[in-house]
Amino acid sequence: MLDRFLPLWIIGAMAAGLLLGHAWSGLGHVLAAIGAGGVSLPIAVGLLVMMYPVLAKVRYDQIGTVTSDRRLLVLSVILNWLIGPAVMFTLAWIFLAHLPAYRTGLIIVGLARCIAMVIVWNDLACGDREAAAVLVALNSAFQVFAFGLLGWFYLQVLPGWLGLPATHLTASTWTIVRSVLIFLGIPLLAGYLTRRIGERARGRAWYENRLLPRLGPWALYGLLFTIVILFALQGHAITTRPLDVARIALPLLAYFAIMWTGSLALGRAARLPYPRAVTLAFTAAGNNFELAIAVTIATFGVTSGQALAGVVGPLIEVPVLITLVYVALVARRLFPDQRHPATTAGLSVKDIAS
Repeated sequence: MLDRFLPLWIIGAMAAGLLLGHAWSGLGHVLAAIGAGGVSLPIAVGLLVMMYPVLAKVRYDQIGTVTSDRRLLVLSVILNWLIGPAVMFTLAWIFLAHLPAYRTGLIIVGLARCIAMVIVWNDLACGDREAAAVLVALNSAFQVFAFGLLGWFYLQVLPGWLGLPATHLTASTWTIVRSVLIFLGIPLLAGYLTRRIGERARGRAWYENRLLPRLGPWALYGLLFTIVILFALQGHAITTRPLDVARIALPLLAYFAIMWTGSLALGRAARLPYPRAVTLAFTAAGNNFELAIAVTIATFGVTSGQALAGVVGPLIEVPVLITLVYVALVARRLFPDQRHPATTAGLSVKDIAS
């Protein structure tokens, strides 16, 4: 029931969050106050519950097959750290040239590469779990060293070269490291230890056939809870400033479409099998919204246009990427490794997803 009607549950979660945020205008401040060091505890709990079951499914003894795939690793670095920020910078200036606050917030969203929710989208699209774990870890390492440098380049240096207004960005290394440790380190360690201890105690067959089916639904429970919280945090702003949200949404929609479709096509052209190509696509299209929101609030303030752009990011990303999950399940038939009649003939999207 949960899997079959997942889009409906997600739409319901978004609607519930919007209604809560609109009906109780102070709810966003209450939720934001429940946390420490700029990290919202409700969002952190939702993301950790969401990611833990998926990371517990990863077969860590097969990670070596991913790290030896140079095509996948090189393409991921190029897409995430060269193409992705450049695409968002271009779209932000095309759509929001006369709205500097929203433009800057959007550029910062493009610099924060995804290390959390993408794991769930990848799993729903039948992507390679081991590859997702490796690429997310790779993004995390680059994020620590490259985020501040790229922020300086895209907000100060490149605009100066092009004769455009520049913006100063303050992004402490600790803010970036904290985001990586909380939203990747904790669930990754928990998932790894669960598999190691579970397999040693009862064997792989018991672990994958008995324990994982019990843990699995919690990923979607965590996803729905996180969506409610995200939409409730800015429900009042979204419902009272719909035109601003629509302006921010347009370049985001273009960004997700370009990055996801282009990455999947590039993976297909590089002859990656479907599971790794779709993993490449989702890791390239997703963003680390928690880091983007933390940086924009710390630099420009909680009520700034930059912070609103950071918050709108995941609000657009959630419905778009869940839609792309179903697009991926249909597009997998275009990959040679998925054309065997035994794996695709006569199956619906729901059957394939199952």
